[in-house]
Amino acid sequence: MAESEIERSAMRRIGWRLVPFLILAYFVSFLDRVNVGFAAIQMNHDVGLTATVFGWGAGIFFLGYFLMEVPSNLMLERFGARIWIARIMATWGVISMAMALVQGPWSFIGLRFLLGVAEAGFFPGVILYLTYWFPSAYRARIVGIFMISIPISSFLGSPISGALLGLNGLGLAGWQWLFILEGLPAVLMAGAVLWFLPDGPRHAAWLPPAERDWLDARLREESARNAARTGGAGSPSLGTMLRDRRLILFAAIYFGSTASSYGLTFWTPQIVKSYGLTNFETGLLNSIPYGVASVAMILWGRHSDQVGERRWHLAIPFLVLAAGLAGGTVLTGILPLVGALTVAAVGVYMLKGPFWALATEELPPAAAAASIAAINAVGNLGGFLGPYLIGAIKDGTGSFTLALVPLILFALISAGLSLVPGRGRTAAPAPRAAPAR
Repeated sequence: MAESEIERSAMRRIGWRLVPFLILAYFVSFLDRVNVGFAAIQMNHDVGLTATVFGWGAGIFFLGYFLMEVPSNLMLERFGARIWIARIMATWGVISMAMALVQGPWSFIGLRFLLGVAEAGFFPGVILYLTYWFPSAYRARIVGIFMISIPISSFLGSPISGALLGLNGLGLAGWQWLFILEGLPAVLMAGAVLWFLPDGPRHAAWLPPAERDWLDARLREESARNAARTGGAGSPSLGTMLRDRRLILFAAIYFGSTASSYGLTFWTPQIVKSYGLTNFETGLLNSIPYGVASVAMILWGRHSDQVGERRWHLAIPFLVLAAGLAGGTVLTGILPLVGALTVAAVGVYMLKGPFWALATEELPPAAAAASIAAINAVGNLGGFLGPYLIGAIKDGTGSFTLALVPLILFALISAGLSLVPGRGRTAAPAPRAAPAR
């Protein structure tokens, strides 16, 4: 078998074997992270949470996430991807189910913080795991496919969550059943991870020896080339990496993205519900923006790869996001509002592919895994600030409309920062590689 045939066969086999399972795992992860937005429709009244307390608790997830993300990624390298990813999923599933025990503000805030601690490291851990299997020419598209689970989780999860709110029985309210039934799949999948995900190609009995040898040689060649580019065989120290201005810039850009994204995700169900809809109707309408965003995310990322341009493909979605949020502050009526939120969601998800492609192109390859973890950790602090500001402004003014204004500012600042990386340098489009079908 010629090398090109071995490459196509290996990438196709690995892609179909691993990526769908990882997409499902991230789908469950993201659903358990954001389902609190739907639970709040009933829970806030039942346990006495103000808008400010809810915003604080929804966002404090990201403080726990920030504190533990880099250490968690280091543990993954030490104990192996299979064991550590299973540990992450089992722990976050149990804590997500324990959210049904919330009795008031402090238990809500505490459990949300622990959920962030438990889930920390899953996303960068999977990104690191993918580098064990896919050469660099394949990683942008594979990461883009993997991340499609984010908008899909809201698209499919919204009507499911809305329907689960109607469950009542065994002394539990609908919001409690929501947490239990949506947290259980993570616990079950933890066991599947131990069986389904090998630690690396050398542990994959289903990968033919010829394909395993080709992949090993290809990855070793890339590792040596990356070491030559960065002047050494190892990654820089954590202190050196965190002082890299490029990393700080990308973390700042991502901060604006997460502040807007999670501000919308946690609060949109309550905004839509305020128009007097049923829980199920709220779920259906809330799914519309994410269904459209899923398609836009794929098409925009593909276009960025085709033309070999990143900065404007990152800045333009931030402007689209700002425009959608601005529309949400001036439009009245449920349908115009959903239209504005759809535009905002499209902007949020269009930017993800170009952002991670640009970040991994601009940062030293030898530090890629640690850099991804650091950017994700620091940037996700925006996931704390955005929801908190919306809650505080809603309590202070009684208006969801004014609460969107800070998110508009975050989006505009990130749009400007998006044009800074690689300024003055024109990069040729990367050579096309055989698609991983």
